[in-house]
Amino acid sequence: MFPMVTGFMNYGQQTIRAARYIGQSFIITLSHTNRLPATIQYPYEKSIMSERFRGRIHFEFDKCIACEVCVRVCPIDLPVVDWRLERDMKKKQLLNYSIDFGVCIFCGNCVEYCPTNCLSMTEEYELSTYDRHKLNYNQVALGRLPMSVIGDYTIQTVMNSTQIKIDKDKPFDSRTITNY
Repeated sequence: MFPMVTGFMNYGQQTIRAARYIGQSFIITLSHTNRLPATIQYPYEKSIMSERFRGRIHFEFDKCIACEVCVRVCPIDLPVVDWRLERDMKKKQLLNYSIDFGVCIFCGNCVEYCPTNCLSMTEEYELSTYDRHKLNYNQVALGRLPMSVIGDYTIQTVMNSTQIKIDKDKPFDSRTITNY
């Protein structure tokens, strides 16, 4: 008789525990009903990236001294630096610099440790292509500055959710978001 009583007690405890878990999950679900949707119509609306966003790397050829610090600090030895030694000046002359963004992990070590600040991170994140060989950027492609999202008149910029002001009198729609 005792095993049957303890079995009913265990069953009762498990039922109460399951009901508590279901109640907690239901409370979490209800707490999300008061939140505003965060949908962005991507090709026509783009969010403004934060100041410390690590996007595509920008390279300034004239500042580079071919020290190869970026190659040494890169966890995957990604940047390819070609140089030759100028014997009369006893200086390295940079010939070619390239980064394959298909392999890059965007850690930012190369930018952080560059002694001449010739590398910097941009806010560009649209690097998708159909051919992975197009992701291998040389010094000419790395030297191009991306177009700012704010400066593009064809795109409506959307601030972060902490910077969004919504008119309470109107029903919510993605067009009622105003930036300030």
